[in-house]
Amino acid sequence: MVTVAATLPASADTSLQPLTSPARAAALARSLGDHRTAGVYYEHGRLVVAVTDQGAAESVREAGGTAKLVTRSAAELGSMHHRLDQLGNIPNTAWGVEAKTNQVNVEIFDGAPAASRQQIEKVAATDPGAIRIDRVHSKLKFKSTDLRGGNGIDSNGWLCTAGFNTANSSGTHYTLTAGHCVPGTGNVWYTDFDGAEIGTQTAYNFENGTSGYCDGDTRGCDWATIKADAPGLNPLGMVRYWGGDYRQIDKSDYPMEGEDMDRIGVSSQDTTGSVISTSVTVNMEGKTLYRMFESNVCALPGDSGGPAVDGSKALGLLSGGTDETVCNAGSSGTYRNYFTKVQTVLNERGLHVY
Repeated sequence: MVTVAATLPASADTSLQPLTSPARAAALARSLGDHRTAGVYYEHGRLVVAVTDQGAAESVREAGGTAKLVTRSAAELGSMHHRLDQLGNIPNTAWGVEAKTNQVNVEIFDGAPAASRQQIEKVAATDPGAIRIDRVHSKLKFKSTDLRGGNGIDSNGWLCTAGFNTANSSGTHYTLTAGHCVPGTGNVWYTDFDGAEIGTQTAYNFENGTSGYCDGDTRGCDWATIKADAPGLNPLGMVRYWGGDYRQIDKSDYPMEGEDMDRIGVSSQDTTGSVISTSVTVNMEGKTLYRMFESNVCALPGDSGGPAVDGSKALGLLSGGTDETVCNAGSSGTYRNYFTKVQTVLNERGLHVY
């Protein structure tokens, strides 16, 4: 694979601005098409657009970007991802396209059926090198229960973490969390630290639900909306870090592969990491979720629904992942936790962060 630098010829317009906006990079890739590009990702702090021909690479350079020539297009990788999806419900597995490696990465976790690798390898054999299979020694599970106090929310005996406070165009407020915490509607949520009422769950998605779209597909992800309208409640557009620090959230976006992120939750110290893949199909405890994003952050039971942020930007809501027992500043290991893209929920429900 050859990296094509963004160096401009001496005669070029020196006023050309470097391509630093993920939205612009994604739009550029869309304009070139799925057969000429293969994703956008961060590398050493800069955005790289994977392309399949020199003409597309030149277009990226002319836009101020960095291109990398690869052998497989987004269309080809997407087709392989789809073929894996057709295998059906394989417990304790996850797969998604990695733009940086130009592959579909399959991760097989503890508890996966012995025959599952053979099924996946059969698909992989149709295009050697397109699928990479990794073994991860941890089980996948949803983060819920076994909870402790502090910045949590509870309903019907289930304790989870509030994600983001949002509003619709009329100014009505909704708190976001994970749909698997209490699937359904009509259940009332309370703050964990003082028992104050928040409001009633109005919609959810967990494989299915009152609203079944996840990035345009009528398949499940994992989110819920709570109408935050109880008397005396003052929902603020902030997230609270451990230690009493607060951060204002003023924007939202889809995550980018390689993007740095923080995860905040009720049960564990805040953890930092990065986005590994932006569109993953994952099966946990017999439930298959689609269009999730995968990260290498640590998380514990009770952190479900908690926010993933990049600075002041909202990225996602924690669903579940590997079975960690401790998360702190000194934690190390192979963590895989999965998030619903918050922009999906905002678009679906007509909401915005503030």
